Amino acid sequence: MSSSKQKPTDHNTKAAQHDPFAAMKFRDYRLFSIGRVLLFTGGQMQTVALGWELYERTNSAMVLGLIGLAQVVPMIALTLITGHIADKNDRKKITLFSILLLTFCSIALAVISFNKGAVFLVYGCLLLTGVARAFLKPAGDALMWQLIPMSAFTNAATWNSSSFQLASVIGPALGGFSIAIFKSATAVYILAALAALSCFFLTATIKPQKTNFAKEPISLKSLAAGAEFVWNNQLILAAITLDLFAVLLGGAVALLPVFAKDILRVGPVELGYLQAAPSIGALIMAALLVYLPPIRKAGPALLWSVVGFGIVTIIFGLSRWVWLSLLMLALSGALDSISVVIRHTLVQIRTPDHLRGRVAAINSVFISASNELGGFESGAVAALFGPVFSVVSGGIGTILVVVATALIWPEIRKLGVLHEDLGTSK
Repeated sequence: MSSSKQKPTDHNTKAAQHDPFAAMKFRDYRLFSIGRVLLFTGGQMQTVALGWELYERTNSAMVLGLIGLAQVVPMIALTLITGHIADKNDRKKITLFSILLLTFCSIALAVISFNKGAVFLVYGCLLLTGVARAFLKPAGDALMWQLIPMSAFTNAATWNSSSFQLASVIGPALGGFSIAIFKSATAVYILAALAALSCFFLTATIKPQKTNFAKEPISLKSLAAGAEFVWNNQLILAAITLDLFAVLLGGAVALLPVFAKDILRVGPVELGYLQAAPSIGALIMAALLVYLPPIRKAGPALLWSVVGFGIVTIIFGLSRWVWLSLLMLALSGALDSISVVIRHTLVQIRTPDHLRGRVAAINSVFISASNELGGFESGAVAALFGPVFSVVSGGIGTILVVVATALIWPEIRKLGVLHEDLGTSK
């Protein structure tokens, strides 16, 4: 593995591992992280506004399902190209361009909303949003890891998880609150555009990063280099595969409206609590992980956290008490946070800098596919066999996936402190 960016600059490895603010001590990473929080929060606000406005205008559940699909299709279609571009060009410029495109899409949505424009125009904006995110994910992720030494990677992965969960809690609440105040989704799109613009200016102040990557022409070999690297690195493949199938089978979030109305017999307020519970649990766990010492046995912790995720999913499926359901959802978010931090750190430590864009693109497709297909899988099984069977069987399936992963890739069971792996991964 390339060692060009692996030597800590101002902090030794041990101090960086135990310092809860290790990553935040680097100016450019702070700016980037604050920008991402603003961008994520604006995106979550916009998602709430889109769902509210489109359902108000069409009264169609299918229209709601197409919101996510319109954005994920470009991400999947452009995966290999965007990853290659992120690895062969200035990642900061690509990131800034992507943020500007997101800003433009939010402004366009505001104009369409204000003028009650055709719904197909909204989907046109969502397709462009998906294109922007397809470029932003690999370029932004690869740029972010250039801003800190490898000794701070675990700490940075924890802060990244915290920022996403914070946006997932605050964004929907601010979106709903704004709709209630302004009686329109238009203002939310404007706020999302302002948040994206703030992210743009913060990112623009980051110092230029040195890149010495070869300008190889686009070819099938160069495009597939990220996928080939993941395939040849069995620990990364195991971690990504584990996450893919755990989310695909164990996700209960898509069925929360059904559980709230038909099983728990609660109203929209309680549904809001149920939807926020996983993010709250993940945020609390991420905050704890910032202050706790590095996990000594990362492999077993990863496997057991996903087993726990499956168990609490089963209990949620069988629960008839809203307080127990809330607790299980919060625990699912907390356990998922553990696996996210371990997986992100493992992937970044073992990926050479010149491949980070392509590997990030592959990883983002796994995540997007698992989320979207997971919601479809849950809905399809629920339609055939009922929501309780769908969730409980999904939880059991998640546990079986962990067993299969541990058997197929036994080396993951022996994975220790991730930073102790630096010497073997250079």
